Parts: sequence; structure tokens; C-alpha cells
Amino acid sequence: MRVLLIGARGYVGSAVAERLSSLGDEIVALERPGADTGAHEYETRTGDLADPASLTAAVTPDIDAVVNLATPSGDAAVDAAAVAALTDPLRGTGKPFVYTSGVWVLGATDGADETSPTNPIPIVGYRPEIERQVLALAGAGVRAAVVRPGIVHGRGGGIPALLVDLARKHEAPVVVADESVVWPMVHLDDLADLFAKVVHAAPAGSIWHGISQPAVPVTDLATAAAQAAGVTGDTEIWPLEEARAELGTPFADALALSQTITGQAGIEQLNWQPEGPDVISDLTDGSYR
Repeated sequence: MRVLLIGARGYVGSAVAERLSSLGDEIVALERPGADTGAHEYETRTGDLADPASLTAAVTPDIDAVVNLATPSGDAAVDAAAVAALTDPLRGTGKPFVYTSGVWVLGATDGADETSPTNPIPIVGYRPEIERQVLALAGAGVRAAVVRPGIVHGRGGGIPALLVDLARKHEAPVVVADESVVWPMVHLDDLADLFAKVVHAAPAGSIWHGISQPAVPVTDLATAAAQAAGVTGDTEIWPLEEARAELGTPFADALALSQTITGQAGIEQLNWQPEGPDVISDLTDGSYR
């Protein structure tokens, strides 16, 4: 396949591009106007998520699939227009369109799967609307699917890297607001493999959770992150108001969110087989040391 990938330079996007390339797919990276594409390892096209015409122009007939891994703009109308522009050329073709959402759309939950209703926290407040827009494209001849990653770790990046930085700054393991919180986790390489399987085989109108560890205690994460930072000591509970002041209210509230969520659909229906290290091993002995 020739895959138009939006967000190919990002943390997750770069891993997805790498995985698709390893399977023989050709990556066409959509870059913003003015971006330095000279050193890009993939073919590039120019487009801006705030310019729908540029997006439609990038989806030429030779494109076999579109994967949107771009960071949401924060404006529901802009993101909805971008999805429409990217998918209008795909209508009636049966070609895949994969939209990246996230598990925060489910809100606080002690047990959820791909069939659970959404209850988004403010940082992803309008994202369920975009999900519904994408899934509805199944009725227009687009093999549309939504991937909801859990908290991603691997290659020294993502939110676990923030925990390492916080431990170093506070000279102690740090937990935001509540030590009883658990997070659903996935290794970056496993997530990239799930995206590839969704691109190649997911049915139209489907939702997939990129999660290999349904509920990792945040206290364990904080302790492991402190070890990666070379810090010891008792866990420090960071008051929510202080975390909000430093990180911003929406993101701090997301870090205080407790979720137990499974990703069994991909395992059972797409033969997804997560093989990456668990997050504690990754923090203490892997990419974060």
C-alpha cells in the first residue's frame, strides 16, 4: 500500500511509519507548508489540517490508505473539516482511513472495552464526536476505523518520560493527586504493529484499543520512573491544584484519571500479539535509564 500518514514525525507516527515500511508499504508523509522536508526519509506532500483543500489535494488516486496521527487542533470544527477533507476522495473506494483517538474518551472506568460508552474528560471533550464522524464513513464506502491508544511507553518517550523528569525535579517518586490510580499501558512498538494490522485488515466501522497492560498502578510507575532517574525515597503525592498550576488543568486532570481498560479485540480479531517489554521493566532496565 501507499499510505498517506499525517504525523509521521511524531512519537507514535514515526513508529507507525517504520512498522508499515517494514511490511513493504510506501509511506507518503503529509507535512505542513514550510516544514523542512529535505532530510525526510519518506516521500512528502504538503497539507495543513486547517486548510481542507490542501488535505483533499494530497489524497490522490494512487494513495491506498490514509492514517491520521496528528495531534488534535483543539477546535472541533477544524478537526471535523480535516476528517471530511481527507476522506472525501476515499468515498466509495473501500480504502482504509484510520483515525487516532485515545482512551481518555472513556473517562474514569474500572473496566472497559471497545464496546463501552464514551464519557470524555475535558482534554478530549469533543473527540467522541470525531470518532462518530469517522465510523459513519463505513456507510459511504470507506474502510474507516478508530484506534484508541492507552498510555504509550517505549524509546524513552511519552508520559513515562514526564514521570522520570518529575522524579528528578522533586527528588522522589511523584504521583498526581491520588495514589490509587491505575493506567492502561502499551509499548510503542506494539502500538505501531496494531496500527499496521488495522490498516491492512480491520473492518469498516471498527474501534480498537491499543492496550497490552489494562491497569498498571501509578505508584509502581512513579517508583520505577524514580529508579530510572537515579532517585530514591518515599512517594510524593503532588496536590492536584499544584499540578494544574504547572502542567495545565486539562493535562493534570488526565494524569489523575484512573482507568482499567482492555485491548482484547485486536488480540482476538486481528491476531495482534504484543511482545514489547512491560512498562516497569522498560523504566527500570530499558529505554528510560
